[in-house]
Amino acid sequence: MTLLLFGLFFGFMLLGVPIALAIGASTLVALSQAGVPLMVVTQQMFQGINSFALVAIPMFILAGDLMAQGKVSERLVNFADSLFGFLRGGLSVVSVMAGMFFAAISGSGAATTAAVGSSLVPELRKKGYDPASAASLIAASGTIGVVIPPSVPMIIYAVIAQQSVSKLFLSGFLPGLAMGLGLMAIAITQAYRRQYPKGTPLSLATIWRTLKSASWGLMTPVIILGGIFSGIFTPSEAAVVAVNYALLVSLFVYRDLKLGDVYRILIRSAMTTSVIMLVIATSAVLSWTLSSWQVPGAIAQAVLSISTNPYVIMLLVVGVILLTGVFIETASALIILTPVLLPLVLQLGIDPIHFGLIIVVGLAIGMITPPVAINLYVASSVTQLPLERITRAIIPYLLGLISVLLLVVYVPILAGWSGA
Repeated sequence: MTLLLFGLFFGFMLLGVPIALAIGASTLVALSQAGVPLMVVTQQMFQGINSFALVAIPMFILAGDLMAQGKVSERLVNFADSLFGFLRGGLSVVSVMAGMFFAAISGSGAATTAAVGSSLVPELRKKGYDPASAASLIAASGTIGVVIPPSVPMIIYAVIAQQSVSKLFLSGFLPGLAMGLGLMAIAITQAYRRQYPKGTPLSLATIWRTLKSASWGLMTPVIILGGIFSGIFTPSEAAVVAVNYALLVSLFVYRDLKLGDVYRILIRSAMTTSVIMLVIATSAVLSWTLSSWQVPGAIAQAVLSISTNPYVIMLLVVGVILLTGVFIETASALIILTPVLLPLVLQLGIDPIHFGLIIVVGLAIGMITPPVAINLYVASSVTQLPLERITRAIIPYLLGLISVLLLVVYVPILAGWSGA
């Protein structure tokens, strides 16, 4: 029955069936053939989304959309430019820094790529930067959007693995910073090789002016994460606070959104949320089925029979995560892989919080690996460049991010996990 389940799933995927329907239909057929009462399907679907922590997902998506559609991203870019624009190839560094700033607001890789790209691409073209390389750097910076908290994938993992969202958020800072520093190093190296120009002269007056302009946006992660880590509110409550704060800033402080814009953003955020929640619901049935048939345990034993060396096994796990990210989008891959791989890494003595970082960073890299590379598609749309050109230019940044992932795996303390 397991072969039938996976055979149907991959068959549906090859036919282009949406991931939620592919998961649901293949599981439904397999359970039916196994003689399991189909009432289990509806019970597990409702059980899968019956979690208070999941309330944070639509709220963080909405908060990120509100901030992206307003001029918050533009002000963040200007502030980053005042800090690093004086360097040779400074706009490349600004691209990464702006991505890290916006990551601490949106929790979404695609939103980060779109917000930073739309603000910076015209300026990068004007300064003579290679358009494909600039677009690929912005797409790579967008991967940080799901690593630096708040992070929608971290919330999904926490629900599936029954772990603390707050601990995952706290552990995500250093890996996100490492990703940003790695991308900056590659970007500066390319800037010197290609003789990119220096940008905005360093000026304390400019830094102060742009800091004041961006201060409302910069306060967003302070309020959200400060409230979570101080115990004032839960991550789900923090997401609602983030939406209210985004509305306040966009409508009454910056005044760059109108009520009609808010209605349109609400509709788009609801559509995005509905897709994610349907995937979570159908995947809950898949997880229950795999657990009932003891598939994760069998996979764990099969991998352990290859090698008992934890370093080798974790390298195989990383390979599976990266390969899955190539073909399946982040949320879906996370929901499919977690119940399969978690029992294996627990047998190796890997802390589930540490593994959460590994799988989130690994699947974030999938956002820039075609064919399912949402950040590349967003960057292509923003820059009007062919996807093929951006894909070729992304290779140095892809290798840099994979190096950071290996640091997260093999140097867990340096990667931000303390075991607490």
